[in-house]
Amino acid sequence: MTCATVDVSQEKKLNVFERYLTLWVALCIIGGIILGKVAPGVARALDGMAIYVDDAPVVSIPIAIALFFMMYPIMVKIDFAEVIKAGKTPKPVLLTLFMNWCVKPFTMFGIAWLFLGVLFRDLLPGMDVLKDGTEVELWRSYISGAILLGIAPCTAMVLMWGYLAKGNQGLTLVMVAINSLTMLVLYGLLGGWLLGVNEMPVPWEALLLSIGIYVALPLVCGYFSRKWIIKAKGELWFAEKFLHVLTPVSIIALLGTLVLLFSFKGEVIVANPLTILWIAIPLSIQTVLIFAITYGLAKLFKFSYEDAAPSAMIGASNHFEVAIATATMLYGLSSGAALATVVGVLIEVPLMLWLVKVCIRTKGWFKG
Repeated sequence: MTCATVDVSQEKKLNVFERYLTLWVALCIIGGIILGKVAPGVARALDGMAIYVDDAPVVSIPIAIALFFMMYPIMVKIDFAEVIKAGKTPKPVLLTLFMNWCVKPFTMFGIAWLFLGVLFRDLLPGMDVLKDGTEVELWRSYISGAILLGIAPCTAMVLMWGYLAKGNQGLTLVMVAINSLTMLVLYGLLGGWLLGVNEMPVPWEALLLSIGIYVALPLVCGYFSRKWIIKAKGELWFAEKFLHVLTPVSIIALLGTLVLLFSFKGEVIVANPLTILWIAIPLSIQTVLIFAITYGLAKLFKFSYEDAAPSAMIGASNHFEVAIATATMLYGLSSGAALATVVGVLIEVPLMLWLVKVCIRTKGWFKG
C-alpha cells in the first residue's frame, strides 16, 4: 500500500466540522460580533501582539500560531513522492496549472473589479484603515481580498470534493502537491502585481514573509514530520491514528481566527449587513465560471470523467486559509481585504457541494 493510498482512505468521510463548515462559519460570525460588542478590546489586544519591523507590525503572533495549525494538517497529508508519477497523466496536471495560474487570477480580478469597483461601488462607501495607518477606499480593499483568494488554488478541501465526485484521488493528490510547490513562487509574484494594479500598497517584505510562514514553514514541517512518523510508526498508524486526531485541528484553528476577525469587524457588518452579499456575488460567479471553463476544456481534450472532475474542482475552489493569512498579515485583522477572504469561506462549502452534484449528473458526458 502506498502513502497516497493511505491518504485517500482518510478522505472518504467528511467529519462533523467539514460537513457543516458553513454553519460553523456563520456561528463564528455571530460569536465574533457578540464578542466585539461585549469585549471590544480583546481582538485589538491580540492583534497588537505582533513582530515589528521598523516600528510597523508585520506578523501577528496569535494569528501566526492559529494559521500554522490551519496549514500543517493539510501539508502533512501530501505525499510528494507521488509528484514524479504525474508524467503518466500530464494533460490533467497541465490543464490545472494553466487554469490556476494563467486564467483564474485574472478572471477573479476582472469580475471583482466589475462588481465591487463598478456595479456595487456606490453600495460600498467609506474608507478602510489598514494596519499601517494607510487609508484606501473600502471597495478597493474588498477587491484585494478577492485577488488573494483568486491566486490561492485549493490544497485541502479539494480532496473531499474529488472523493465525493468519484474522481481520481491519486491524480488529485499529485495536483495538490504541485500546487503547493508552485504557490511558493507564483503566489507572491502574481499577488504583488495584481494588488499593485488595484492601487493597493504592496508591502513586499510582509508578502514574502507571509509565503514563508503560511506556506513554506508548514510545507517543510509536514514533509519531514510525515517521513519521521511513518518511519517510526508505520503508514497504518499514521493514517488511522495521527491523521484521525489531526484532521479537525485545521478547521478549529480557522474558526478561532474567524471569531477574532469578526469581533473586530462586527460594527461594520451590523451597519452594512448587505456587504457580505455584495462580496459573495462576484466570488460565486468566479467559482462557477472557472469550474465551467475547466470542465469544458477537460471534455474538449477527451479526459476521462475521473480526471475531469478533480481538475475542475481544484480550479474552482480556493485555498482560503492562505488567503486569510496573507490578507491579515498585509493589511490587518480588521481590513476589508481580510473580511472578503472570510466571505470566500462562507460560500465555498455549499457552492462546491452543488458543483459535486453537477459532476455526478454529467458523468455520462465523458468516456472512460
